[in-house]
Amino acid sequence: MSDTPLAVLDLVPVSSGSTAAQALGNSVDLAQQAERFGYARYWFAEHHLNPGVAGTSPAVVLALTAAATSTIRLGAGAVQLGHRTALSTVEEFGLLDAVHPGRFDLGLGRSAGRPPAGREPAPDAASTVVDGRAPNGLRIPAPFSFERLLSSPRFALHKNLLQQPKAEAPPYEEQIADILALLAGTYATDEGVEAHLVPGEGADVQVWILGSSAGISARTAGANGLRFAANYHVTPATVLEAAEGYRAAFKPSAELDRPYVSVSADVVVADDEATARELATGYGLWVRSIRSGEGAIPFPTPEEARAHTWTAEDRALVADRTETQFVGSAGQVADQLETLRDATGADELIITTITHDHADRVRSYQLLAEEWRRR
Repeated sequence: MSDTPLAVLDLVPVSSGSTAAQALGNSVDLAQQAERFGYARYWFAEHHLNPGVAGTSPAVVLALTAAATSTIRLGAGAVQLGHRTALSTVEEFGLLDAVHPGRFDLGLGRSAGRPPAGREPAPDAASTVVDGRAPNGLRIPAPFSFERLLSSPRFALHKNLLQQPKAEAPPYEEQIADILALLAGTYATDEGVEAHLVPGEGADVQVWILGSSAGISARTAGANGLRFAANYHVTPATVLEAAEGYRAAFKPSAELDRPYVSVSADVVVADDEATARELATGYGLWVRSIRSGEGAIPFPTPEEARAHTWTAEDRALVADRTETQFVGSAGQVADQLETLRDATGADELIITTITHDHADRVRSYQLLAEEWRRR
C-alpha cells in the first residue's frame, strides 16, 4: 500500500443542465464517498462569479459537509485573503471547530484570480527541466501568461464586488501573522490592546498555505513552519520551483519539524483509457471559459464540447492544463501520480476530478483509491 495519502479538492462544479443545489448535493455525497474510499482530507475551493462553480463560501459548504461526514478531515483550498480579514477568517473556522473539533484545515491563498506574483524560480528546480520534462519525465509546460485574464472586464468586476470601495488588503505575510496570532491568543496592537476571539482562539485547525510559485506564498509558509500545497493542476509550469522555494525557506515550528508539501493534480479515471478520455472531453472547453475571462461555464457534456469550434488562440489558452491532466485507467493514472510525487517530493497528493455526470466522478475517485491501496 502506498504511504502517500490522497486528498480531494472539490470546486463544487455545476454541470450543464444542472443547478447549484444539485452541485452542492453532489459534493456532500462525494465527500461521504471519499470518506468511505479512504481519502485523507476533502477540501473546497473558493471561486466567485463563475456560473459553473458553486463553491463560493468554503466555510458554509464545510459546515454542510461536516454534518454529513464523521472522520475525514475537511478544509478550504483556499480561503482567499485578498478580500477577507484575518478576524473574519479565524472567527469562521473557530465556529466550525467549536461544533466539529479537530477536523478542519484552514488553507490560505492570496486572492482569487490573481496569478503567481513575486515569482522567484528556485535555481535547482529550474535547471532540472529539459525540453519541458523533469528528470523523471513529469511534464513541465511553458509558463502561462495571465495578462488576458487580468485585463478582462470580469476581473475588474470581481475586484469591485468582493472588496469595499477603496479597500486595500494588507500585505499577505502580515495577514498570515495576524491569523496565527489570533489562533494562538497572542494578538496585540502596537499600543498593547489584545484581541481574543471566542470561538476562534485555540481552535484545533491545521493551517496550510497554497501557492503557485516560489514567491511570497511559498516563502511565508516556509518561514512560519506551515504546511504548503503547490498547484500543479492550475500552474504546472512552476510546481517544482514552488515546492523547492518552500523547502528553502522552511524553519521548524511547534507545528512541524520538517517541510510538508502537498501537490495537486487534475485527474479522470475510468475502467479503460478510451472511456476516461471521453469523460474528460469537456475539460478543455471548461478551462477555456476561465482563462478567457468569461468565467467558468457549467461543465459541458462530451457532445457539447465537441461542438465548439477551436481556434489556435483557444488551444494556446488551455494547452498547459490539458497536457498535464492525468487521464486513463486507474493503473495509468496512478503511475502518473507517482511520477508527480517523485518529481516534487510530495508528502501528499490532492486529486481534483470533474466530469459531467456525478456518478462518473464518484467512480473515478473510487477506482483511483482502490488502485492506490494496492501499491
